[in-house]
Amino acid sequence: MRFAKFILVFLSFVAVSSCSFFQEKIDFNAQVKPIINKNCIACHGGVKKQGGYSLLFKEEAFSKGKSGKVGIVPGDASASEFIRRLTLGDPDERMPHEKDPLSSEEIEILTKWIDQGAEWQEHWAYIPVKKQDIPEVSNDWIKNDIDRFVFENAEKHNLKPSERASNEDLVRRAALDIIGFPAEEKTRNVFLQKGKYETYIDSLLSSPSYGEKWTSMWLDMARYADTKGYERDGKRNIWRYRDWLIKAFNEDMPYDKFLTEQLAGDLLPNPSENQYIATAFHRNTMTNDEGGTDNEEFRTAAVLDRVNTTWETLMGTSFSCVQCHSHPYDPFRHDEYYKFLAFFNNSRDEDTNAEYPVWRHFDEKQKAELTNLSSWFSKTVSEKEKKELISFLQTLQPSHNSLKCDDFVNAELNDTKWLAMRNHSSARLKSVNLEGKKKLIMQYKDFANGAFEIRLDNPKGKVLTRLNIFKKEENKGWKTIELALENAQGVRDIYFVYSSSVLDNPNANGIMFDWFYFTEGFPAGKTPEFAQQKQKFWNLLNASVENTPIMYENPEGFNRKTHVFERGSWLSEGKEVVAGVPASLGKLPSNVPNNRLGLAMWMTSKNNPLVARTMVNRVWEQLFGMGLVETLEDLGSQGATPTNKELLDHLSYKFMTEYKWSVKTLIKEIMLSATYQQSSKVTPDGLEKDPSNRYLARGPRVRLSAEQIRDQALAISGVLNPEMYGSPVMPYQPEGIWSSPYNGEKWVKSDKSRQYRRAIYTFWKRTSPYPSMISFDGVGREVCVSRRIRTNTPLQALVTLNDSVYVDISAKLAQKALNVSKKNYLESIKTAYMLASGKKITKENFIILSTLYQKTLNIYRKDKQKTKALSGGENPEMAALILVSNTILNLDEVITKS
Repeated sequence: MRFAKFILVFLSFVAVSSCSFFQEKIDFNAQVKPIINKNCIACHGGVKKQGGYSLLFKEEAFSKGKSGKVGIVPGDASASEFIRRLTLGDPDERMPHEKDPLSSEEIEILTKWIDQGAEWQEHWAYIPVKKQDIPEVSNDWIKNDIDRFVFENAEKHNLKPSERASNEDLVRRAALDIIGFPAEEKTRNVFLQKGKYETYIDSLLSSPSYGEKWTSMWLDMARYADTKGYERDGKRNIWRYRDWLIKAFNEDMPYDKFLTEQLAGDLLPNPSENQYIATAFHRNTMTNDEGGTDNEEFRTAAVLDRVNTTWETLMGTSFSCVQCHSHPYDPFRHDEYYKFLAFFNNSRDEDTNAEYPVWRHFDEKQKAELTNLSSWFSKTVSEKEKKELISFLQTLQPSHNSLKCDDFVNAELNDTKWLAMRNHSSARLKSVNLEGKKKLIMQYKDFANGAFEIRLDNPKGKVLTRLNIFKKEENKGWKTIELALENAQGVRDIYFVYSSSVLDNPNANGIMFDWFYFTEGFPAGKTPEFAQQKQKFWNLLNASVENTPIMYENPEGFNRKTHVFERGSWLSEGKEVVAGVPASLGKLPSNVPNNRLGLAMWMTSKNNPLVARTMVNRVWEQLFGMGLVETLEDLGSQGATPTNKELLDHLSYKFMTEYKWSVKTLIKEIMLSATYQQSSKVTPDGLEKDPSNRYLARGPRVRLSAEQIRDQALAISGVLNPEMYGSPVMPYQPEGIWSSPYNGEKWVKSDKSRQYRRAIYTFWKRTSPYPSMISFDGVGREVCVSRRIRTNTPLQALVTLNDSVYVDISAKLAQKALNVSKKNYLESIKTAYMLASGKKITKENFIILSTLYQKTLNIYRKDKQKTKALSGGENPEMAALILVSNTILNLDEVITKS
């Protein structure tokens, strides 16, 4: 009997245990986190901690609140205050407060999760990428491993992949994706006549046009523009960075190196000119030249922008909100934002009008002189001194900008950019390291005869140097001069003192300064060779050359401290922090410098969970119109759910390892897949089950970008100027769109050939971008943009139908079609359609377009004025063909891929 009772008890225990053991495992990321983010985190997260309790971090969620009760007790939901408060009947006690209660299903999920041990998982995007198991699926449709992931995922959603697209569709699709416009006939025939699809892809990837197309994607991320932004929005000379991008893409620079040079090219050993230019990525920030602004405020704004851009575009994470408080949904603390900011807070730029620091672009003769001078320095000074002197000639750094002066007496910052001094005036420059400095090189303007002195510690302190100024009318611009220093030692405050016996107007400026460079000076010597080399030095220093804004790290003596900004305000400094990365994403690799170069090495290490995923997702979006995670800018817990996370991780792992960060290899692998080569035709079943094509059971069908629409029109009409690189151009734009009251700048149309260059070379003014680009979802680029949201508006049709640029291109297309068709106007319609769409016109479409041609021909035959306005002559047949060509450029099959 006792044995029987024992058996019954044992069986009951087994039954209960089995129930618990076989209970469905609750997934934190998929089931629990969404409930918390939706209902709880607004009051108990990074922004607020009501009741002293937060659900953002594990240690906070498993701790006590102000009530003294533990929120979550792993393994015991009944002892967890979190569950108790969700189930109370009293609305004043029940959570969420003053909102609808959670559903019974949601409470059950949370309860089971806690009873199962409350396993706290990191969000998938913050876990390092691992090699994925390839799905064991077999089907004749499959061409490579990408297809195995897609096929398996489509089957889960009861979808079947589509048949292969026609060769005509594929040849156009691939060209638009790789080079941005239809390929030339010779290149197309590699595939269309010889059937060599992979060879065709290789030829497109080797085209110089590839770099231009993929650079146009990057420019939004880099917030590239040819102007500085803000109200004045004056010109900026930074196009060499755009050219660096084109060359980098064409050379297939490994993506880890590509990022490293942009983030920290200036910190690499013996950086080249190109590596300095690459750092202009983070000099695309806006500069405020408006008078009366605070330079430190806008320097800080630029640094904040660099932080936000680095995270959003390179790591696919919304980080900007952490400026003001801990992230509401993801594991990033408030102070970690400023630790990350410290990497960028030590750059030399200070919102100057001239945008220092810059790389000065010498011509070939000047470069030869610089090389000769460098060789001479190698024989006469130490390697350290040589590097400092050569670096100064190339960058004018490290100099003290006069806008950092303060303690003004009868002096001011002119237009808040330059130190301007009146009669009997003084100003201070704080904390200047004078140790070992024998010379001062400075840039200034003089307006009257007078005396200028630099004194130590106060306006009446010891004289450091003196300059007697004798104004020469013929030299009204900036002057550069070298002065000997006395009593130069230690870190001291220095005072500039100016007086003039001839300056009668109390409001008139006598002298104005741009920058000051304290140095050991040019090596001393009295031989003719020394004199000759010194003259070379000054010739190069005074040379009027173009320059590009670059990043340049503050040397010792210029370093800045970084503080947390309380509630995100730069005026409310909190505790001091040092450079570091968020703890949730690991730490810098060992033995790397704690600066931007170390940061770049951390970002491009295989342990960084975000960089490879972000780029793979971006490339996928470029080819399919939507990323494997739709929100390119946010892979975090509030971003879109991945449609195929395993595929994303598979490609990300291969991108870093097998592909060795080669973007071209990644693109080719995707384009060789059956997934990419599918027809884009939509079946009723596919439209019902997957209207947005998230599960890739058909090919991509998306409207072309603003740049592609323009480039394609230029290419098919035969007027595309293949010239690469160089300063931006100004194609036709109506009068009055620009308004530049500060400097009177105007849009001056480029000559005939230059106005037909690719869209990437169009001058980009932040406050007034090129109108047709904006109509097709181009962006102003005041800040970075990770993806353009495609829209469909009547304005877009008005652009391609009525914009003078497209009317002009339509005339060129009509003439080209007419020439090919041997002056047969109706045949020209077929030719124009073939040129534009890449396929032969259907009988139905030809009837529609030929009918349009006949109707408009009748109108133009009766109206010579309209004929002349459109065709430039008295040829009604040509006018009608131009209008039909214009219509073709507006067709869905022309402005849409596939």
